[in-house]
Amino acid sequence: MPSSAELDALRLSLEVALRSVAFSLPFAVLIAWLLTRARFPGRMLFDAFVHLPLVLPPVAVGYVLLILFGVRGPIGGWLRAHFGIELAFTTAGAALATAVMTFPLLVRAIRLSLENVDRGLEEAARTLGASALDRFVSITLPLNVDRGLEEAARTLGASPLDRFVSITLPLMLPGILAGAVTAFSAGLGEFGAVITFASNVPGVTRTLPLALYTAMQSPTGDALALRLALLSFALGLAGLLAAELLVRRVRRLLGP
Repeated sequence: MPSSAELDALRLSLEVALRSVAFSLPFAVLIAWLLTRARFPGRMLFDAFVHLPLVLPPVAVGYVLLILFGVRGPIGGWLRAHFGIELAFTTAGAALATAVMTFPLLVRAIRLSLENVDRGLEEAARTLGASALDRFVSITLPLNVDRGLEEAARTLGASPLDRFVSITLPLMLPGILAGAVTAFSAGLGEFGAVITFASNVPGVTRTLPLALYTAMQSPTGDALALRLALLSFALGLAGLLAAELLVRRVRRLLGP
């Protein structure tokens, strides 16, 4: 039977990874859309900044977060003074550090999916004006509708937001799901940024990798370390397989 320490580490890892994806996913969709569709000065620099966590040491990322979001940092101090929110050395802080480290994975997957969206569909949508329900039925679920509805909707008109919600976003769905599951899986193993920004507090921030690190420091922790390592491998493999299966399933639903 797993010990209470193992169960705590597993629970915290799942909670932190889930919170990190839930927090960063809307921003990742927006950033991916901007990098793919928008043209603005400094776009290349902005793109590099978004992907910076991929090449920076995780400890460096955690240190920057500590400077910015610590209780004496410019953002952390303001949050504490006005809302009573503290992020450093908390579960929420661990989720924030994980979100920052996995954010490029989300953006990259969504961006690749968006680049494969047929722009002709978006341009055709300029002539649409059906209700939100009609647009969802006739466009968002293209395999499961009467094509006559879709053709009828072509005589109507939709705003840019309508086009994004009813056409672009659904076609990005495979990338969104793949990115979310991959980021979740990667979040389960985040170590450097979490331990630097949120520390290694039992029951609060001691996720699976931190629990593994702690067990390795103990002369009698070999058996626990091995179990935690095997659990980490199993969760990571399951996450990657789930991402691939989800993408295949959604692509079959959305079209040939």
